[in-house]
Amino acid sequence: MKDSVKELVAKMTLEEKAGLCSGSSWWTTKSIERLGLPSILLTDGPHGVRKQMSGYALDQSLPATCYPTAVGLAATWDRELIGEIGKALGEECQQEGIAVLLGPGVNIKRSPLCGRNFEFFSEDPLVAGEMAAAFINGVQSQGVGTSLKHYAVNNQESRRMTIDALVDQRALREIYLTGFEIAVKQGKPWTVMPAYNKINGSYACEHEGLLRTILREEWGFDGVTVSDWGAVNDRVNGLKAGLDLEMPTAFGYTDKQIVKAVREGLLDESIVDETAKRIVELVIKHVQHKRTDSKADHHQLARRAAADSMVLLRNERNLLPLNKTGKLGLIGDFAQHPRYQGAGSSQVNPTLLDSALDALRTHVNEGFTFSFARGYDVKSAEPNASLIQEACELARSVDVVVIMAGLMDTYEAEGFDRQHLELPQSHQQLIEQVMQYNDNIVVVLSNGSPVRMPWLNGVSAVLETYLAGQASGSAVWDVLFGDVNPSGKLAETFPLHLEDAAASTYFPMGSEAVEYRESLYVGYRYFDTAEEDVLFPFGYGMSYTKFQYSDLRMSKDRLLDTEEISVIVKVKNIGDRAGQEVIQLYVEDLESTIFRPKKELRGFEKIMLLPGEEKLVSFTLGKRAFAYYNTALQDWQVESGEFHIHIASSSKDIQLTGLVEVIAAAEYEEALNDKRQELPSYYQPSELKRMQRKNSKRCTAG
Repeated sequence: MKDSVKELVAKMTLEEKAGLCSGSSWWTTKSIERLGLPSILLTDGPHGVRKQMSGYALDQSLPATCYPTAVGLAATWDRELIGEIGKALGEECQQEGIAVLLGPGVNIKRSPLCGRNFEFFSEDPLVAGEMAAAFINGVQSQGVGTSLKHYAVNNQESRRMTIDALVDQRALREIYLTGFEIAVKQGKPWTVMPAYNKINGSYACEHEGLLRTILREEWGFDGVTVSDWGAVNDRVNGLKAGLDLEMPTAFGYTDKQIVKAVREGLLDESIVDETAKRIVELVIKHVQHKRTDSKADHHQLARRAAADSMVLLRNERNLLPLNKTGKLGLIGDFAQHPRYQGAGSSQVNPTLLDSALDALRTHVNEGFTFSFARGYDVKSAEPNASLIQEACELARSVDVVVIMAGLMDTYEAEGFDRQHLELPQSHQQLIEQVMQYNDNIVVVLSNGSPVRMPWLNGVSAVLETYLAGQASGSAVWDVLFGDVNPSGKLAETFPLHLEDAAASTYFPMGSEAVEYRESLYVGYRYFDTAEEDVLFPFGYGMSYTKFQYSDLRMSKDRLLDTEEISVIVKVKNIGDRAGQEVIQLYVEDLESTIFRPKKELRGFEKIMLLPGEEKLVSFTLGKRAFAYYNTALQDWQVESGEFHIHIASSSKDIQLTGLVEVIAAAEYEEALNDKRQELPSYYQPSELKRMQRKNSKRCTAG
């Protein structure tokens, strides 16, 4: 393949090579017919295939399976399931002749207000990276490429095409790049998509440090970098920095810029050659793997994924699972007009769409009936008194009430950010009024990011379904009636109030720049360090059964930072039904001279247990589990000392704790000591106080 690529590029004119560096249309690359090189098709994803019939009209795509959006997939914490979904997406791409599916998105949820949070996995880079890698491996197992996006520090929609994200190097490496690093190394995506925004002064599409130094030289990426659509600012500078493919078409304009720059000696032709080779390799890879299989029906997979993505947040008096007896009241216009995905470039035209109202009808039997009331108009945030009154009358006459509520499309979408964490007033007032008429209320939420719940203590149960895809209407009853035991866990923190989030003061800022002053303290890293109360913590989710953790064992209690340690814990299902549990491992540096979060997630595993069954869960931790990014050394550094290994069911619910001592390599420890003398203000106040006490004693003695 490499020889044929070299031969092809050697036969190309400069104009042909430059032409390969941009698209021929909105979705395709250029072909070179005289050399037999075809064009390839790239389409939007990531939670479904969005192949446009023409242009970019969001409502004119071919039918495809619509899976839960990334926020829901992350809540499964299930690598195997996400890989299975990726495989199904790859099969659908093959059916439509698609070479590259544009996804997944691994951008960090810096603020709960980002309008595109539904399309991103997590506030934690380990979860984001692991989920992305599973997705990539699944899609690419079918001979279809992915495009890891949006590289990097794309954490808001406000002024996203021009905003300059000003972020310190530790936060950049530890928070905003780690997810990409994991996905690149474990998934090996065919393409990576640089973002619209600037990072510390340079556009992502012209950022040599990100595109060449880190992505290619450090992480070993050997695929194609493809711009976000319309993200190119200066084509020649972008090419020099490492941007391969500009999308969509520039109608030949930037191709001419490249040719002109080469002929005037402003651009080395070898750069164009290397870029052309990578694009040709991508085309040939697609051709070699292309096939036309019959499309399988993936609706049942979408239903299983939807059920597994749902997070049980509250279940007072064990109201759930519901019995299929008596009278149930279903309230909320979402029941007949479901909100199952976000708006924007990821919008999928589903092959089938289950509504909760239609799905509930299949459960009616001789001993079970239901009634329905709209409660609100799905298109309006304004409360409707008559609809609310009708809902209250219904609630008074039934045994259990299920209220379908959440966020409207106009509240969160690609292109703008949210202004607050509140539900629409039409939903808010409905819940507050109905709960005066019935004590058995279940609130089912459909939203792509956290919301406030001032009514929480007035309802019995809350099920967070996020945006669960085309089968969400059936899957919700699978969970509520107990056919599926909920196993979802939050991959983000739900704050009590917007102002509690560390980034709230600095989001979205503008008009030219946004300052990441909270640095490393994103999500649970801030809330746990500040000991701040939250509505629901990172990693939280209830089950219809109970799990017991015991017998924490570590392979050693002292190790060099060049060694690995094995951690094993026993988990038992002590309830009366089968269930899945996500075991989380956090590492805490007990005494650091440099600022660090209280603890950080360093591993997770999801297991299935039958009633009474127990399993051993194992983790392997290496240097990175204990390290921070040392900006002076430009490398990952472990500071010698003691670390706690926490086994937890959420960031706030530690089950077991072990202690290990880690010894740093001598040369790094010596270098660190040198830097402490140069930069004392960079370290924690505890060290400064020790220095001040020492100086004070000297002054007193004198």
